[in-house]
Amino acid sequence: MLRSLATLLLLSTAASAETADGEALKRMTWDQIVEQARGGTVNWFMWGGSDTINAYVSGYVADRLKADYDITLNRVPISDAADVVNQVLSEKEAGVTDAGSVDLIWINGENFRSMKQADLAFCGYTGLLPNDSLINWDNPAIANDFGVPVEGCEVPWNTVQFAFAHDSAKVPAPPQDMASLIAWIKAHPGRFTYPAPPDFTGSAFLRHVFIHAAGGPDRLLGPFDPATFDATAARTWAILNEIEPFLWRGGATYPTTVTQLNELFANGEIDFSFNYDPAQFGLAVQAGTWPETTRSFGLTDGTIGNTNYTLIPFNSPNKAAAMVVQNLLLSGEAQLEKAKPEVWGAAPAIEISRTPPEIQEGFAAIKTHPSVVPAAELAKAALPELQADWLIAIEKGWAANVGN
Repeated sequence: MLRSLATLLLLSTAASAETADGEALKRMTWDQIVEQARGGTVNWFMWGGSDTINAYVSGYVADRLKADYDITLNRVPISDAADVVNQVLSEKEAGVTDAGSVDLIWINGENFRSMKQADLAFCGYTGLLPNDSLINWDNPAIANDFGVPVEGCEVPWNTVQFAFAHDSAKVPAPPQDMASLIAWIKAHPGRFTYPAPPDFTGSAFLRHVFIHAAGGPDRLLGPFDPATFDATAARTWAILNEIEPFLWRGGATYPTTVTQLNELFANGEIDFSFNYDPAQFGLAVQAGTWPETTRSFGLTDGTIGNTNYTLIPFNSPNKAAAMVVQNLLLSGEAQLEKAKPEVWGAAPAIEISRTPPEIQEGFAAIKTHPSVVPAAELAKAALPELQADWLIAIEKGWAANVGN
């Protein structure tokens, strides 16, 4: 009897090891993965700065997972995905290879590059997700994350494009390109600011100025080029230092987060806010924190667009359950739900034409909030994201030459 118990314990231990083993999962069918996932818990680390996004994840997504798969979704709010990357890296250095604390991350850009380069991501499994068929992997903006090939290491969740918001009652004719915006800032002291990098949104504004200083994105695409960076950076720092005395509080201080920027706009202290996700403008109006006269716009010389993703760390002990979460997030139903303006208004990461007719009809029936510039209008002048090496150099350069 004791020998039988020992054998059972040994088999149980081996099964547990295989559960955490991503290679074993890749050999399973989807039905087997779902069965493996049932009853599990997924710790999803994600930016927690939006009440509406939090409500969608903790409500709609979590409820569907519990009802359909008995999976518990634990949303872990964070302010910066880089902190989670460092957490997973620390676990790897400590030898934690199958019992990590993170099962899923909302991520993109340099944080994805860091995880991929350090072998911190679970890769090569995305084709197993049934809803992977809804993704257009032939689209370079999907297949590459800030210029870094995805290669089965993450799953797209939303597509976004940068836009500016203003109160049309106060600024009826906002500047339409970056040169005009720079001139407007100088003509209206104290009425504009931007979050200090490395805040994600502040860094994005900085890249728009950098692209403007370069005369467009063409010379900045591809791998980092020190000579091009140095020449463009000198012009960029000159522009930013020139406008600094005309910023909010005379440029003596900068907001540290986009949340603080939004609060300044809500309080009427500044005349513009901006965001990678223009749907947030409509949600702020609906919440009563921004005026009904809020409107948004892009720039005629373009604004940056990109895709954001979810990623499973290499040492997640709940990979099967995390895969089920990713598959649900990709579904036509879940993408339609978050596209509704009253829920989130997020642009889908899937090809709507590949979804069932009722989902396509649902998307067609959505009416954009009047405060939100239509995605199709923004897309007419979309700028590509720069590769991560450019981003890192730009942020460090700002800290040394402007932020100091």
